[in-house]
Amino acid sequence: MPPVSPTKKQPPTFFVFGDSLVDNGNNNFLITGARADMPPYGIDSPAHIPTGRFSNGLNIPDVISEYIGSEPLLPYLSPQLVGQKLLVGANFASARVGILNDTGFQFMNVIKMPLQLEYFKEYQQKLVSLIGEGQAKQVVNKAVLLISLGGNDFVNNYFLFPGSARSLSNPLSNYIPYLIDEYRKILEKLYELGARKTIVMGPGPIGCAPAERMQHSLTGECAKDLQDASGLFEPMLSQMVQDLNAKYQAQNFIASNNKLMHEDLIDNPTAFGFKTSKEACCGQGPLNGMPGFCTVTSNLCKNRDEYVFWDAFHPTERACRLIVQQIMNGTQAYMKPVNLNLMLSVE
Repeated sequence: MPPVSPTKKQPPTFFVFGDSLVDNGNNNFLITGARADMPPYGIDSPAHIPTGRFSNGLNIPDVISEYIGSEPLLPYLSPQLVGQKLLVGANFASARVGILNDTGFQFMNVIKMPLQLEYFKEYQQKLVSLIGEGQAKQVVNKAVLLISLGGNDFVNNYFLFPGSARSLSNPLSNYIPYLIDEYRKILEKLYELGARKTIVMGPGPIGCAPAERMQHSLTGECAKDLQDASGLFEPMLSQMVQDLNAKYQAQNFIASNNKLMHEDLIDNPTAFGFKTSKEACCGQGPLNGMPGFCTVTSNLCKNRDEYVFWDAFHPTERACRLIVQQIMNGTQAYMKPVNLNLMLSVE
């Protein structure tokens, strides 16, 4: 096959790493309980079928792909990811993973971060075979990366149950700096592998997810402990990104304030055209908040656009679209030091 070279008019290659907020189907190929390959997931997708996205339709990476003029990414484990499809990029994310390797242990067979990074190296070898080493390096250097981590390190690790191993061995004041340090190592590894334009997301307002409201409050209020944790994490993540940019003397990383983006919608849903931010569209139990219970037998709202949350933890497609608007065009309150549009405008 002759070399395939991207042209100036082509959108940048796009890579995605992390957890279920950005997974688009890798877990479909794994024997794991962390899957979204059954109805009613995907009910509003183009084909109206489950795709492995934890959404009623598109998720955050899909909407970013639309903005940059690219086709949706394929999961890295998809057998369709061959040939010229490699130039579009790849999604390495896997639901339930965290910054730490012991996060998500209860789900088994998820693609933890060391393996996602190994797959990225493997991908690059495939790209070299397609277009040659020099061009492959250029493609990766100019690519946009998105990484979403941190939420599961609280929900499925530290706060998994009262007296969890992590919470007993580490006060939150020690645990969060430890998470930040481990996240830094992941980002430094991505830089070593050629990443130069990386959007870094942390946990959103995890205490306000319907699952946490249901479990921690009889009146549906946000879980204070989890909210406090994400509130402490966010400024430390922003500072860590700033430190990395200083280390590399370039704006290689953008801190995306995922917490603030979600809180806008959660605190004032009617201002954005939503009916509720407390109750999930799909689920069972109070607030449809029982984790893992968005199934064919679940309650299902008629109009997904009226809900901030699709299931017990994940936003609807419409909420994702509003979040991506901030990723693309947001002020420094949301995207620091620059938004994605500004990053893409600088070669």
